[in-house]
Amino acid sequence: MTPPAKPASDPKSEPKSESRDKTADSRGASVLENAVAVLRSFSAAEPMLGVTDIATRIGLHKSTVSRILATLEQEELVERDPDTRRFHLGLGIIAVAGPLLAELEERRVAYPVLRQLTERTGETSSLMVWNGRESMCVEQIASPQQVKHTTPLGARYHDAMSASVQVFLAAEDEDRVKSLLAGGDITYPGLDAVELEAYLARLAEVARRGYATNYGESAIDEVGVAALVHDHRGNPVAAVLIPAPRFRVSPERLQLLGEACAAAAAHVTTRLGGTTPVR
Repeated sequence: MTPPAKPASDPKSEPKSESRDKTADSRGASVLENAVAVLRSFSAAEPMLGVTDIATRIGLHKSTVSRILATLEQEELVERDPDTRRFHLGLGIIAVAGPLLAELEERRVAYPVLRQLTERTGETSSLMVWNGRESMCVEQIASPQQVKHTTPLGARYHDAMSASVQVFLAAEDEDRVKSLLAGGDITYPGLDAVELEAYLARLAEVARRGYATNYGESAIDEVGVAALVHDHRGNPVAAVLIPAPRFRVSPERLQLLGEACAAAAAHVTTRLGGTTPVR
C-alpha cells in the first residue's frame, strides 16, 4: 500500500517565520539602542532632565521616552526627583559599572599615586581612559581647596582642546586623528585645513614633551594638563589628568603641573610593570 503523500510544505511559511524573528530581533535592538540613548542624554553639565528634554535631545516621541524611563526607573538606573519630577542617573548605574571599575588594574594601581599628586600640587588629580573616541574619568582625588575643578566618575570628554583628549590623540596615527575630527567624534568647531595642520603639529609637540596642556581653551575658567600611562608593552592604557581653576595657575605654574603630571604618569606606568617610551 502506497503511503499517503505528505502535504506539500508552504514555501511561504518558513520565510514568514524567519521574517518575524528578524523583525523581533530588529525591534529588540531598536529598544535597546533607544534605552542607551536615553541614558547617554544625561551629562555632568545637565544631570537632571525631564521627559521633554530627553525626547528633544534624542529625537524620540515623549511617550516612547516615558516608557523607557519607567523601565529604567524600575531597575534603579534612573531616579525621579520627587519635587521637580525630572530624572537623573540612579545608583543602579554604579552596580552595573562596579565590576568593570573593580577590574581596572590601572585604577587600583594609580590611586595612591593620584593621592600623592593631589597632596603635592593641591589640585584635583584624575585617571582617564580612552574608548577610541572620547576620554573618560574612572578615578579622581579632589583638591582640598575650596575652589576646585572636579568631575563625576564616568564623565566623558571629546573636545579637541581637552588635555586628556590631546594626550590620547597624540598617541594615535594622523589618519585616525583626521577621521575622528572629520566625523565629529572629536569636536573642533570651525576646523579648516590650516587649523588641522596646526592641531596635528600641536599633537606632535605633546608627544615630544610628554604632556598636554589646555590653558582655558575648552573652558575659559579652567586649565588642564595630562600625561599618558603605558603598560608593559609600551601601549597607552590611561592618562593622568590635573584639572584646575585658571585663576590659580599662571603659565609658569602650568609647566610645573605638567611636569608633575608626567612624573605621576611615569610612576603609574612603572607600577604597572611598563616603561615610558623614550621621546
